[in-house]
Amino acid sequence: MLERFKLFFLNNKFVIFMLVLLLIGLNIFVFNKISFIFNPLTVLIRTVLLPIILAGVFYYLLNPLVNLLERYIKRGYAILILYLLMIGLLSLLIVTVIPLVRQQITGLINNFPTYSEQLVWQFEQFVGSQFVHQLQQSINLSPSDIVSSLSEQATTILNNAWSGIGGFLGVVTEIILAIVTLPFILFYLLKDGKKLPSYFLKFMPVNLRGQLYTVMTEMNHQISSYIRGQIIVSFCIGFLLFIGYQIIGLEYSLVLASIAAFTAVVPYLGPAIAITPALIVALVTSPIMLIKMIVVWTIVQLVEGKFISPQIMGKTLQVHPITIIFVILTAGNLFGVAGVLMAVPGYAVLKVVVSHLFRWFKVRSKLYEEEQIKESPQT
Repeated sequence: MLERFKLFFLNNKFVIFMLVLLLIGLNIFVFNKISFIFNPLTVLIRTVLLPIILAGVFYYLLNPLVNLLERYIKRGYAILILYLLMIGLLSLLIVTVIPLVRQQITGLINNFPTYSEQLVWQFEQFVGSQFVHQLQQSINLSPSDIVSSLSEQATTILNNAWSGIGGFLGVVTEIILAIVTLPFILFYLLKDGKKLPSYFLKFMPVNLRGQLYTVMTEMNHQISSYIRGQIIVSFCIGFLLFIGYQIIGLEYSLVLASIAAFTAVVPYLGPAIAITPALIVALVTSPIMLIKMIVVWTIVQLVEGKFISPQIMGKTLQVHPITIIFVILTAGNLFGVAGVLMAVPGYAVLKVVVSHLFRWFKVRSKLYEEEQIKESPQT
């Protein structure tokens, strides 16, 4: 009886695999029930996570420049020179660009009531047409109902914002601490970043170090390619839109182009969000300006989709656009804005890990031997 038990259960790799999954699930369940014990660890992770993420982003952006300078001078001096260049560039931006952006933002805020009145007037003109009048009679919807509904929603949002001031101040404090500690973390990351893989591999079994090093190399390639490529593409989109807005004479071109550049970091969904303020400003200005703005936006998106992204991004992630959209939406619902920003690189890392685990499972379980035999003659 004992021999049969060993033969059908203990020697069955699939059963062992399911038992491991069961133990992992039990551990997660227990940790969830005694979460108060791990509260200090959660606070620690939440505190250091933002500085580490920011330092990682800047590391992938600046590490190629440091490697280039390291050919001629020591790495520490190369990092110091790069820091001085960044300080000079930041000072130039503060002196030249920031006042212009502040002026345009102030003008946009001051003119927002006028824009609102014009939009309401255009909406009333639209609602007053005979076709729309018949439509609102058929669905029993009046403009007063729309206005009252919008006012109730606005009141709710303001109340939630007022009640969340404490949380907002906490987030601002975390951001300030992250910005203060960012240069120090980034310096040591640029200086000793090459040593991190070998340091982590020391804690792993010797037989697994080669495979784990391959996984870490692929993960590093996926993240670095995505971060560098997406930021360069976002900068190109913002620059092209700024030139286009300047040509057609759209007001607040720098602010609108900057919004488009920042939101373009989020693939596919970012441009849809960025076009909204530009549409409002163009619509309020004139119908001709709206058409010009749509033409500029269409041209920029075509240039980005046909020339910029294929050259810079290539097919690094090899992920279908629908999958990316679903991943972004899911991560946004789970983790908010941070989830939206980290969704695609996180999915790329998870994809590398899962693919290697599946390959390892195929080899160890021997459940895919027939498939390998069928594929081998073709290869």
